[in-house]
Amino acid sequence: MPGNHDVPLYNLYGRFVGRFDRYHRYITPDLEPAYADGEIAVLGTNTARSLTWKGGRINAAQIARLKERLSGIDARVTKIVVTHHPFDLPQGFSETHLVGGARMAMGHLAECGADLLLAGHMHVSSVCRTVLRYQIAGHSALVVQAGTATSTRGRGEMNSFNCIRIESGVMTIERWTWSPDRMAFASGGSEVYRKTSDGWEPRGI
Repeated sequence: MPGNHDVPLYNLYGRFVGRFDRYHRYITPDLEPAYADGEIAVLGTNTARSLTWKGGRINAAQIARLKERLSGIDARVTKIVVTHHPFDLPQGFSETHLVGGARMAMGHLAECGADLLLAGHMHVSSVCRTVLRYQIAGHSALVVQAGTATSTRGRGEMNSFNCIRIESGVMTIERWTWSPDRMAFASGGSEVYRKTSDGWEPRGI
């Protein structure tokens, strides 16, 4: 998914007219990619905007498209939404870092049973449950925040990426962290969640 760094910062023509030209050329022309099979459905939506310095937003039209596509998917399929800007945050960050329109979007995403929200942007890894911030009855999705795999802007963390395994109502989120001594990524531990009638909860609750 494109992020704020894919929008030209100082080139005003590029920022407002051809803001995704390079993204289209080198990555993909599709700003709402999707994948689905019998186990998962992954839907992307573009939150990068021309009028924001580094923040992002999801608008009503995007939410309607996500809702329409997710609502037609069997409830046994794990429904995943991917954005650059996050719906929840690691500890220590203010709500100003949330994707714009988050609260409006979460109500609709809960209605169509979104299970997992993937994001980046903060360069800090974390796993959150939406019920703690949004408190929507009967719904608790997971928000998995990626760190940064290759950037030098680590925000105090080593480079990392997440490996997510989903099987039979159980989701395992494993964080792989760069080890300078090994000159390789190594597993830094995992968290396991299970799907209940109220949404995703840590296994054992």
